[in-house]
Amino acid sequence: MRTVRALISYDGRAYHGWQRQDGFYSVQEAIEEALYDLVGEKVTVHGSGRTDTGVHALGQVAHFHVHTALDDDRLRHALNHRLASRTVLQRLETCRGDFHARFDARGKRYAYVIWTSRFKPPLADGLVHWTRSVLDWEAMQRAADAFRGEHDFRAFSNSGSDRKTTVRRIQSLRWIARHNRIVLVVQGNGFLYNMVRTMVGTLLEVGTGRLPADCVAQALRSGVRTDAGMTAPAAGLYLVRVLYPEPIFQGRDRGPGGVPGALQY
Repeated sequence: MRTVRALISYDGRAYHGWQRQDGFYSVQEAIEEALYDLVGEKVTVHGSGRTDTGVHALGQVAHFHVHTALDDDRLRHALNHRLASRTVLQRLETCRGDFHARFDARGKRYAYVIWTSRFKPPLADGLVHWTRSVLDWEAMQRAADAFRGEHDFRAFSNSGSDRKTTVRRIQSLRWIARHNRIVLVVQGNGFLYNMVRTMVGTLLEVGTGRLPADCVAQALRSGVRTDAGMTAPAAGLYLVRVLYPEPIFQGRDRGPGGVPGALQY
């Protein structure tokens, strides 16, 4: 029996979120089924946190305890062979026995992708949030600055998860703008239920002029949900990275013929 952690990417359109739930197919259930098919016994997969229906992941981290003679690389290949194409274990490694994907995490990084065009993009359905609205870019940037630092984010969360406190620290927040795409990348020591989506929804309402730029600061002070804006759709949200105090998945993923691609770094 050994403890294994995995770096997982998945298309949120295929699942009703990360967490196993009766009557709805989840990412956790898909991986647990693949493990059962492989080793013939029930294995519980523990994720770093839940993602909702329609939310995607580039860097979800999970761990599980498994008894198998397969080495890490062969175990990863065997599980990916059993998983649907919309879920991939990008990396997999045996780790210390007491590692916990959720409780050892020290922060997370999310990205929210907004596509701006007059007509809906045909190849991005469910992968981005599309808007045809004219946005006040400078007002959105001014409003977003208020999120930085430690605040009570009660106004930017919906009910639905256990929480001891609604205080969170936003460690970094930056915008990436490319042609008709705007991406908000936000990193914090933790996030409340629907927090990132409500942050983005509020900024979009600032951008369209439905809310003033100082509404973010006001909502953080008041803690009243109605002082913040809408909850943006799940489609544009990606879990990019989970942060840990120890190094995980170090080095390039080198196969038998080297590192895939042209950039052998």
